[in-house]
Amino acid sequence: MRTRELSCLPPVRLPKPPGRGWKFVVSAFVAALLAAAPGFAEEGDMWPAGPYMFSDEPGHFTITAAGGTGTRDDPIVLIEEFVSATPATLTIRTAMRRMPRLPGDGQLMVLHLRLDILNNSGHPWIEFEFELQEIPGRPSVFGDGLSFDQRNRSPETISSSAFTRFDRSFEPYDRLLFSGGQVDPLHTVSFQFAITDFTPRWTFYLVQDPRIPSS
Repeated sequence: MRTRELSCLPPVRLPKPPGRGWKFVVSAFVAALLAAAPGFAEEGDMWPAGPYMFSDEPGHFTITAAGGTGTRDDPIVLIEEFVSATPATLTIRTAMRRMPRLPGDGQLMVLHLRLDILNNSGHPWIEFEFELQEIPGRPSVFGDGLSFDQRNRSPETISSSAFTRFDRSFEPYDRLLFSGGQVDPLHTVSFQFAITDFTPRWTFYLVQDPRIPSS
C-alpha cells in the first residue's frame, strides 16, 4: 500500500446533452456495434464515451453526462449523482476491438478517467474508495492484469478536488482509497486516475464506495 499527497483538481463542466432522445439514439447505435462482442449483455442505461460504454444499471447512483476520449490529455469525464452512501458499481464495456494502448505495451489497455460526483446522500463523506473487479463481487487478483496503473510507482494522474491523500492496494484487491478531506451534502467532488489492463476484457466493473463518519 502506498500513501501519496494530492493536489486539487480544477473544475470541469461538460455540455448538457440535448435531451434523452439524443442519448438513446447514440446509445442504440453503439449498442448495435457491441452486440457482436463476446460477453456483451444489452441492459441498463448506457452512456457512450471514447471507445467505451458506461452504465449505472446496478443502481444507487445515476450518470447524468459523459464525454472525452480516455487519453491522458482528454480523459473520459462522467458526471454522477449519489442519492445514498451505499457502494455503487459502474459497469464499463469496451465498444471497439482496438483499445487505447501505450507504445510497446502490446495488448495493454489504458483508460484515463475522471468522475465528478454530486453528494446527494444527505451525509458528509470523509473518505471515498474505488475497487476494480473483472467479475462482480469477486476481488481482482494480480493475474487478471487489471489495476489502478499498478506498475507506475509514482502516478501523477491520481487527483482529487476534495481529498489530499490516496492509498493504493493491489493484493488481494485492486483498491484506491482517497482520504484527508470531506465532501458535504449537495457538494461535488472530482476524482481522476488511470486504469490499466494487460489482458483486456470486454466488460469490467468499478465499485464506488463513499465513506461516512462512524458516529
